[in-house]
Formats: sequence, structure tokens, C-alpha cells
Amino acid sequence: MPRSLLADPAFLRALRERDFTTVFAMAHDAGLSFNRIAEACALKADRVSQIARGTAAVTALATVERISGGLRIPGAFLGLAAQPWEDTAVLSTESHHGVDPMKRRNLLRGALAAGLTAPALAALTAARTDVDQTLFPDAPEALADLEAAAESYGYGYHGQAPTRVLADLVADFTTLRPLLTVPQPAPVRARLCRTAGQMAGMTAIVLHDLGSRKESRAWFATATRAAAESGDPQLHAWVLAREAMVPLNYGAPKAAARLAEQARQAAGTRPTAAAVLAAAVAARAYALNHQSEQARAALAAADALMERLPDSERSDTWLTYSEQKHHVHLSHAYTTLGDTRRANESQQRALELSAPTSTMTRTLLHIDAAACSHHDGDTEQACRRTIAALTALPADYRSGLVRRRALDLYEAIPAQHHQERGVRELREVLAA
Repeated sequence: MPRSLLADPAFLRALRERDFTTVFAMAHDAGLSFNRIAEACALKADRVSQIARGTAAVTALATVERISGGLRIPGAFLGLAAQPWEDTAVLSTESHHGVDPMKRRNLLRGALAAGLTAPALAALTAARTDVDQTLFPDAPEALADLEAAAESYGYGYHGQAPTRVLADLVADFTTLRPLLTVPQPAPVRARLCRTAGQMAGMTAIVLHDLGSRKESRAWFATATRAAAESGDPQLHAWVLAREAMVPLNYGAPKAAARLAEQARQAAGTRPTAAAVLAAAVAARAYALNHQSEQARAALAAADALMERLPDSERSDTWLTYSEQKHHVHLSHAYTTLGDTRRANESQQRALELSAPTSTMTRTLLHIDAAACSHHDGDTEQACRRTIAALTALPADYRSGLVRRRALDLYEAIPAQHHQERGVRELREVLAA
């Protein structure tokens, strides 16, 4: 627990009252992530988050004692007896003030007299870290937790409502602020900015999926600034390519193509996840802009990069580029180009590779397949397939990107067909 909090009257009052909603919230604001608090106190991260929001409470004495020990809050502050670790705390606090070496020696001997007990190990750790911290500036403990959190968010929704993922993402993103506001060694600062860029970019992705274009662009702007400061050109290229999908999916293909080309330039010629993504997004943008020659050239470039992409960048996350993701992009590009044979091949392969919980992706693929039916002359079948895809969705997924893709299909149907039964039913579903 940061020492500054243990001197804060509001924090001390919360400790006396065992108001752990305030305790956890203030600790989080001071730079401790919920994951870190959970790990230290042997609690589930979800429980810590619920306590901080006031939707759960701490009542068991054993839990209070675990919090005292895990966060190093002296027992007296919580109405407890002195905890075992408190006997060794003097080693870490006094050693900074030139305490007599003989006194330190006697403290260590006393702690070790009973063997390698928990207090003895804590004393050894205190002695080591006092010197270790003077050897080189270390990264904040919370940084590793935040990097792990960013990696876990990259695996997408996993069946969760986008709004829930958004809430958790932004809560962890705010934990970066106190770490970024204090001076850090250059390598640590770069890691912090890289994590900030990833989290801001993924927040923008969720906002894009929910249809909040303005907010999505604002978060991409933050991600771009963080990526630039991190010095990671591939992260910068990834942010630009992902940002290009906002105008791509919401009616501005020329703007999408410009951003995608900027991403391709930033990514360079090496086979990286960002480079393949940028080429694939560029292909989709050119296809929507009726530039079929440029679209096919970008598709060829994407395929060539994909063939050489290392295994380390092929996992199925938002931050990497899998075969499944590649076929999702190919599906939309070939559907838009009217190449229904290749589109159907990519749709089938993408569905084979998509997890059952990939609700939004699978729906978009079904709508692409419906658009292929319309292009091949069966508009009635296209409408039925789209209606089935939309009505099978949970309510949280029926807006934003999915609705936009279905609306694109409806708007592509000539006006003379709008009174046909299937078209009318699709219009009613979209209106609802």
C-alpha cells in the first residue's frame, strides 16, 4: 500500500470503519490494479472489483486479516492485533535512515532464530530489496499486471457483452495514469506507453463495434499518441489499421483507404500482424470504393505477407493476426467485389476457425454470405438469412457494426424489390 495513503485521513477513516469499498477504490486510484490487489489478498479479481464498486462487502474476519497482510496495512488500523509481518517491517523502514548495523544484525538473528518462517523470509526480502532498488530503477509492480491485462483483453469478448468488456478495459486503463505522471526510466516509460496504446486501441475497437464512431476515433487518437511515444512502429501501424475500420464500416471508404495506406507505410515490408492487417483493410476499402484493381493488388499483398507471418503473431487476438481473422477480412473484400465463390470459401473457413462464443464475427460472416446470395440473384434468400442472423443475436449485439452491415445489404437491394415480403421483413427487423 502506498505510504501516502496510510497518512490520508479519509483512507484511515475507511480502514477504521472497514469500508473496503473506499479502501480498494482509493488504492486503485493510487496505482494498484484490481488484479494486483486480488493477487496480494488471495481474492478473485472480480470480487475486488465488485467490492470497489460497492456491490459486494467484506464481512469475514479472515478476509480482513488477509487484506491487512496482503496490502501491508498495520493491524491496528483495522482494529486487529499486530500482524506477524509487522515485526519485520522495521527492517525495511529503518534501513533507509542509517540504523546501526549491529541493530540490524540482531533483528535479523531474532527473525531467523525459529528458522525460515514467514516473518524470517519477509526480513530477508526487506534486506535484499533495500539494496536491489539502489542497483537499477525497477518497473512498478502494477506494470506487469497491466501488461498481462492488456494481453487478456486482446482475446476479445469471449461471449461477454461488449459493454461489460468496455467497462473493465477502461477501469484498468485509468490505472496507468498515476504511473505515467511520475518520472520513469526510459525503458519503463516505453512499456507503459505501449500498454496504454494497446488498451486505448482495444477500447476504440469495442466502441467501434457498438457504433460509437466519434468516441472510437477519440480513443484511437489517444492510442496513436501512446504508440508514438512508445517507439513501437508496429503498434503505431496496428492502431492506424484498426482506426481505418471505423470509416470502412461506416460509409467512408476513401478515408479508410488513406488510413490503411498510412498503416502499410508505418508497418514496412516485414511480415508482421500489423502489416497483414493493414493490407487486408486496404483491400476492403478499395473494394468498397469500386477500385477493384487496387483491391486485388492489396489482397495479393495480404496473402503474401500472411504466408510468411511467424507463428508468434498468428494467435487469435485483437493484437495479432490469425488465419481466422484473415478469412474474415477476405470474406468482406471478396463479397464486396462480387467474387462470391472466393467469398464463400473464406466464409466457410472463417466459420470453421471461429469459436462458438465469437458471436459478432460469426454473425458478420452470415451477413456476408447473405450478401453473396443477393449478388447471385436470390434476394429473398439473402433477406431470410440476414433476418435469421440478426434475430439469433443477444440484444447487446444488435446495434453498431452488425446493424450497419445488415443495413448495407438492405440498401443494396433495388427499390423495385422493397415491397417483396422478405425485403419488407428485413426492413422491419432493422427498424426494430
